Amino acid sequence: MTTVDEGAGEFVRVERDADNPAVAVIRLDRPKMNALDAQMQREIRTAAERVSADDEVRAVVVYGGERVFAAGADVKEMSEMGFAEMAAHSRVLQDALTAVARIPKPVIAAITGFALGGGCELALCADFRVVAEDGRLGQPEIRLGVIPGAGGTQRLARLIGPARAKDLIYTGRHVAAEEALSIGLVDAVVASAEVYDHAVAMAASYANGPALALRAAKQAIDGGLETDLATGLEIERMHFAGLFATEDQKAGMRSFIEEGPGKARFSGR
Repeated sequence: MTTVDEGAGEFVRVERDADNPAVAVIRLDRPKMNALDAQMQREIRTAAERVSADDEVRAVVVYGGERVFAAGADVKEMSEMGFAEMAAHSRVLQDALTAVARIPKPVIAAITGFALGGGCELALCADFRVVAEDGRLGQPEIRLGVIPGAGGTQRLARLIGPARAKDLIYTGRHVAAEEALSIGLVDAVVASAEVYDHAVAMAASYANGPALALRAAKQAIDGGLETDLATGLEIERMHFAGLFATEDQKAGMRSFIEEGPGKARFSGR
């Protein structure tokens, strides 16, 4: 793994993969377990907004390092909060993770060790999840007398269905990698040492695609999931038609006619 530092907060930095410069890495680095305290949440949001705005970034990996993805929110920080404090704090947490979910580019979560609580909710904000063979995911908030508060009840149910989501949330149990794969919670299980490289390779496979069409596809799918079929189809139709104003559409169709499929080179315009 070779990366180039593109700027950092104290606990979250944006790096560029040296071998795949179109792939940005949002690197979590708060010892020992990447607990998501308020500062880290703000830095995640800043990093997400940064890679969203950078036209040179075509795909993104969220990575917690070789040991752990993120073991959850900072329980010590939250334990003495009352309702009024948490009403404000939970907005900061949700907004940080929503910024990741709204990155208009393919996003892959590279999960080693634990992705629990807020860490699992962060992983749910990615388009795809690659997990180590010994990785564990879960929403254990019920064991603390609360429920997930950063998207777990919503994104998890949409991803794996309400019954499975309720089982994980009601019990708070940890899910091993193979079960996570079987229920659709993750998309690939690899050796721990291969997690980062696998995620970057996935990201790189999208990085040369037409950036505006990829953004439109993501927005159409995500937006359509939030509404009825007729409205979703209209969202799709408008994105589809809008892409006929792009250079990439012209290049892609011209290349198909003149050279056959799969040979187009896209500029991202």
